[in-house]
Amino acid sequence: MTYTLTTANRNYSSWSLRPWVLMRALSIPFDDNIVQFSGHSNFAQFRKFAPNGMVPCLDDDGRTVWDSLAIIEYLAERHQGVWPVDEGARAWARCAAAEMHSGFSVLRNICPMHVGVRAALHEVSDVLAKDVARIAELWAEGLERFGGPYLAGSKFTAVDAFYAPVAYRVRTFGLDVGDAGQRWVDGMLAHPAMQEWEKAALAEKHREAQHEEEFANLATVTADYRAI
Repeated sequence: MTYTLTTANRNYSSWSLRPWVLMRALSIPFDDNIVQFSGHSNFAQFRKFAPNGMVPCLDDDGRTVWDSLAIIEYLAERHQGVWPVDEGARAWARCAAAEMHSGFSVLRNICPMHVGVRAALHEVSDVLAKDVARIAELWAEGLERFGGPYLAGSKFTAVDAFYAPVAYRVRTFGLDVGDAGQRWVDGMLAHPAMQEWEKAALAEKHREAQHEEEFANLATVTADYRAI
């Protein structure tokens, strides 16, 4: 079994982070294939390795698995620990991960992942505040029900991986996710796998113009820790 996981820029690619951080956290070995965004004209290039022309994409000895949720479920069939062992925690974790996968579009659009910077939003709309409040509620519920320090219990699982990009968003934009949520964010940002991702993000010198322009339209950068 030889996995190759294709992902994109460490600063921007939130969907890439999800399976990547899970595999790192669970010590599932894989070859790390990084492709860079170069505007939103990547489709033809990305179609060479992914049928949907997007990242992430997993190759398992010639078998292609695309979409972050499909990748995680594929891994769950082959590796222990992807989902919680406890049935109740597992059901909750799957629901919470699915909610992230299909929802929170306002948060994702207005607060894009940008690991290396800190920023002040031009506006915090009611719909954005609603998304943030729901995430805070969800995290507090998981941490209280299952005892933490991770969202579904004592071990890092797929639900933590699904919300990992939100941890960076909370830090970048100073979002208020409550005391319990902030403790989870702090713990996630200190996790060795997240630290490895962030180190690569800060070292990344490539700037994708369209991502940078879209970000500037939404927020004012107050600090930039990326390599020059």
